[in-house]
Amino acid sequence: MTQEPLRIIHCIRSPVGGVFRHIKDLATNQIKAGHDVGLICDSTTGSDFDNRLVEALRPHLTLGLARFPMKRQLTLQDFRATRDLYRHIRDLKPDVLHGHGAKGGAYARTIGTWLRLKGNKVSRLYSPHGGSLHYDPNRLEGKVYHTIERLLGRVTDGLIFVSDYEYAAFETKVGQPRCPARVVYNGLLPDEFQAVRADENAADFVYIGMLRDLKGTDLFIDALHNIKTKTGRAPRAHIVGDGPDAARYRNMVDRLGLSERVTFHGPLPARDAFRLAHTVVVPSRAEAMPYVILETIAAQRPLIATRVGGIPEIFGKFASRLVEPGSAGKLTSAMERNMQDPAAALDLAKDMRGCLAETFSAEHMSERITSLYLELRGRTLDAPAGTSDTAPKEKLGTHTAYARSSNE
Repeated sequence: MTQEPLRIIHCIRSPVGGVFRHIKDLATNQIKAGHDVGLICDSTTGSDFDNRLVEALRPHLTLGLARFPMKRQLTLQDFRATRDLYRHIRDLKPDVLHGHGAKGGAYARTIGTWLRLKGNKVSRLYSPHGGSLHYDPNRLEGKVYHTIERLLGRVTDGLIFVSDYEYAAFETKVGQPRCPARVVYNGLLPDEFQAVRADENAADFVYIGMLRDLKGTDLFIDALHNIKTKTGRAPRAHIVGDGPDAARYRNMVDRLGLSERVTFHGPLPARDAFRLAHTVVVPSRAEAMPYVILETIAAQRPLIATRVGGIPEIFGKFASRLVEPGSAGKLTSAMERNMQDPAAALDLAKDMRGCLAETFSAEHMSERITSLYLELRGRTLDAPAGTSDTAPKEKLGTHTAYARSSNE
């Protein structure tokens, strides 16, 4: 590395799912580039599977892994957590504080502002990853969170969105960014583009994701019941994941008479889960840029997904295949089509693999994000420390990572 390395700290409340996957890949590539990286996250969140993934990253983090209690909702404990986080971060002397998700973003920008008031030239960045942008702006909860986002926007040096949709949602619900903003798609590793075959005894469908209504787990179960009602026999299915509503979904499966046809699993590596069934179903009501969609397409597995968030940006010319969100009936019809013609579903999966191209690369994702860190500090990715450059304006459009700032 020809330039002085950055000292980067990533802050997230809940180190689970796609958001942690994003941070893990980003941090790993930044470490390979010679930067010093640390991670701060909640100490009370995560299954054994999630915690193993977090701990596997620890040996590579030169600025350490620290876990503090962080509540999801706004509480008085946030003041104590902010104080504890400040004391920890202050001693690490970071160049970059990058907050992920609403809570992580609030901690990073608040603490970064305190550090700046004390003369530390730390850059404060924020990636929403959906988060507060999922809230309805016409409801009280949404109004509160979006107001907080506007206030924090005054102490934000850079914004990174994972999809065009997320950028547009921020503009609509929070307002025009007051700082440089960039869309950088999530990316995959090279070996994830290898095809995965279903097991010989594979079920019909597998749901992979957090077990909560936002992800549509209830719609998946309703669709299985609808097919059972029509045909007299429910499809075989797996539900892979964990979450706050897991017990309710197990009760729902029992109540609908599906317990002999549906198997629950805890979290699994995505490529292991793909082998469990012929079709992956992602019935989300809201998303930003879900990794499970990228991983499924890259593995050439048949996929049924909803038209929400950044998913149409991934599907590209195949976006017409997406299902209306929130509709168990539409989801049922799509699942029935895949059952009736599995060969056509597999052919489509192979065709869709090409739409990912090189746009969704973990290495490219890291380079684009790190280059923004450097630009905010008057440096460029390739230039020696101390030089400055102006970030090029890039064409705005689907499947194009781009830069925009409030003064364009």
